[in-house]
Amino acid sequence: MEKIRMTHKYWLMKTDPDVFSIEDLKSSPDQATHWDGVRNYQARNFMRDDMRAGDRVLFYHSRTDPAVVGTARVIRSGYPDDTAWDPFSKYYDPKSVPEKPIWYMVDIRLEKVFTRPIPLAGIRGTPGLENMMLLRKGVRLSVQPVTGEEFEIILGLSKKKAPKK
Repeated sequence: MEKIRMTHKYWLMKTDPDVFSIEDLKSSPDQATHWDGVRNYQARNFMRDDMRAGDRVLFYHSRTDPAVVGTARVIRSGYPDDTAWDPFSKYYDPKSVPEKPIWYMVDIRLEKVFTRPIPLAGIRGTPGLENMMLLRKGVRLSVQPVTGEEFEIILGLSKKKAPKK
């Protein structure tokens, strides 16, 4: 088991729900999986250099109806992404080899599925979230840091009842 540091960092991880949804994570063995296929250098650096076991994650569905849909926890720090070495994988990269890996992944485990998603529009309109990386123009990273305060605000939103129509 990996040593957990005393202070945790917080992250937002984006996924297309048609590729891998929070329900897929929920039905995975032990409700855990490796987060592979990241092919952006900055997101890779976050996973390789900064993410550690114990860090908490906002699980974000992108594309249609973008929203934070739950939380997860990092259970294994960054290690080489072996999908880059598989010529039959959609994540294959011939420049990455086991002796000199380019791409990394982490393992996560589901913590909670929100009873109602926190839509992007709701995040945009919430005080305290104005500076989230998610809301910055041109930032499309699939793995990005969030502050502890932003994480707690999102958790608070997940506990509020949906407004009546």
